[in-house]
Amino acid sequence: MNEIKRPRRKAVVAASDCVACGCCVKVCPRDAIHVIHGLFASVTDELCIGCGRCAKECPASVIVVKAVNV
Repeated sequence: MNEIKRPRRKAVVAASDCVACGCCVKVCPRDAIHVIHGLFASVTDELCIGCGRCAKECPASVIVVKAVNV
């Protein structure tokens, strides 16, 4: 039987437009997002499960969840 594989998803931050508010950090269930030096949010790919909570919470709309190749 063939299995249908869904692509892995992960959050991606447009760092140049991020306002470093930390809203995404507060809602991430895997602690995969951190604000770096008070400048922008960064996603740890290995921890991100692509749930999209951060993207929904982002007031600047600079986070998107994308399918990635594994």
